[in-house]
This record gives sequence, structure tokens and C-alpha cells, in this order.
Amino acid sequence: MLLKVLRFAVRLLAITIVGWGTLAVAAEAISRSKPPRGRMVDVGGHELRLVCEGPKSERPVVWMEAGAFSGAADFAAIQQKLTAKGYRSCAYDRAGMGYSEAGPRPRDGNAIVGDLKGLMAASGEAGPYVLMGHSMAGLYLHQFAAQHPDQVVGLVLDAVTPELLQAPGVGGFADRMHDMARLGSIAGTLGLTKPLYWWGDRIGLPPWGKAEKRRGFVSGRQSRTAYAEVQMWRTAGEQAAAAGSLSPHWPVAVITAGPSARGSAWGELRQAPARRSAAPMVEAIAGANHRTMLGLVHGGHAVAGVEHVAERRSSRAP
Repeated sequence: MLLKVLRFAVRLLAITIVGWGTLAVAAEAISRSKPPRGRMVDVGGHELRLVCEGPKSERPVVWMEAGAFSGAADFAAIQQKLTAKGYRSCAYDRAGMGYSEAGPRPRDGNAIVGDLKGLMAASGEAGPYVLMGHSMAGLYLHQFAAQHPDQVVGLVLDAVTPELLQAPGVGGFADRMHDMARLGSIAGTLGLTKPLYWWGDRIGLPPWGKAEKRRGFVSGRQSRTAYAEVQMWRTAGEQAAAAGSLSPHWPVAVITAGPSARGSAWGELRQAPARRSAAPMVEAIAGANHRTMLGLVHGGHAVAGVEHVAERRSSRAP
């Protein structure tokens, strides 16, 4: 009886390994079958993938910074919606993420903001810009805006602030994300995430964004870079805080997912950039979560934030 159970277990394991491997090979082939959108731009020693869409006009260009674990693919739906409204927008993959080449370590705020500055300068897209950031991108955009105020029209955010990283309980959350990113980097490097390719888009992106998001989701290189960024979150927060404050003259839209966070400590800190602005907009998307707020269903709220900033940009200080 025991021998039969062992034989069955061995056969089941063999079938599982073969099936998993077949899915992994198929996922790898599919992920490489579609060429990336955009173009590669040299920022001095390495190239970054840049995706700019929409007509050029007198309106400010919307420059997008993705959150952890991803890049330009996350904004595919919002870029589509902005183009339909006549806005030009640019999203990119940070060094080592998506289709971009690896950059120097450590991947802290100084490195990422340095790349961002170089990319803007080499892009041919004239500023100043509306800055849009999601999640941990708030740290990098805060640092960039404080250091280069002449390049900023205003901000659209659902993002972490330097102050939020110091709030009670956030340290534990950051530690859990650190552990998750570490496991992800190991699994990605070993190819264990490949069969999860079809699960990679939980945002709700258009087909071209969905393909890019899935490719990055199963990329070992991207998972290792994401882990390198997560390791530097606290340092990036300190660098952003040291850069100074955001100008109160900039219009700021803070758009969050789920019910209103007004009254909660974390919610107040996330909304703080808008509350300090002379032209604030604060909105909570009741039916969305932190991922789907970027997708086709809910992405229009971010576009409304851009319109708020663009219409009030004349109120900013010279």
C-alpha cells in the first residue's frame, strides 16, 4: 500500500513539474513576442525605455513615475485616456525595470531622481511638467520637485510622502514588503514565477499595457531590481525630506482608492501635499483599489486630477 502511495506521489510530482515547465516555456515565448512601445534614451552610461503619447500642444506634458515593482506599463490606460483628452504624457521604466538597462547601485532616491532628470533633458519633451506618481513614486517625485522647482507645474498623486514613512506602523509594513520583495527576487531568478504570467495584470490595462505588465511580472531581472529599490525605501524617504518642501503655489491633486481616508493618520499624511496647496483637489475612488485605480475602469479620475492641475497652473509662483 505504501509503495503504491509513493509511486502515485512520484507520478503526480513528475506531472506537476512537466506542466509547470511547459507553462513557463510558453510564458517566456509569449512575453518576448511583442515589441515594446516607446524608445530607448541614453541618460549617461545606460538607456531607459520612454513611452510618450498624445499630441504636442501648449498644455504641459504629464510625466509619470510608477510605484514599486513596475514601470511604464502601469500607466497604459491613463495615457490612453489622456491622449483622448488632448494631453501629451510620458511614462518610463526605471533602470533595471521593464525594458530599461540596469543602472548604478544603490537604487536610492538620488540615483532614481538623477536618472529622471537626465531622461527629461534628453527626451526632447519641454517642461515644466505635471508630475504624476503612484505609491512609492511619491518619494522620488517629492525629491525631484523640491530640487528642480522650475520643472514643475503641479502634481497628481496617490503616493507615499516622506512623513508617511515615519508614521507609527509603517515600519512594519515596509519590513513585510521587504520580505515579500526578497522572496520575489529569489522566485523570479529561479524562474518560478513564469507560469504566473497570465495573472500578471491586476490593474485592468489595455492589451499593449497588459502584455508589458505580464512580461515584467515574471522577469527575474525586474524582481531583483525591485528588491534593490525596496531595500532603499527608508534612505529614499530621508533624501526626499532633506530636499525640502513642495511649493504651496503648485496645484496638487491627491486621488486615493477606496473610501475616504480623511480622519486616519495614514490618510491625512497621504493627502498632506494637497492640503498644503493653494489649489487642492482630494478625491477617493469608492470602487477602486490601489492597483485598479490605474486601469481602464477607474483611470479617468487621474485624468480629472491632471485637468485640475493644468487649469490652475497659472496660480503657481514664478
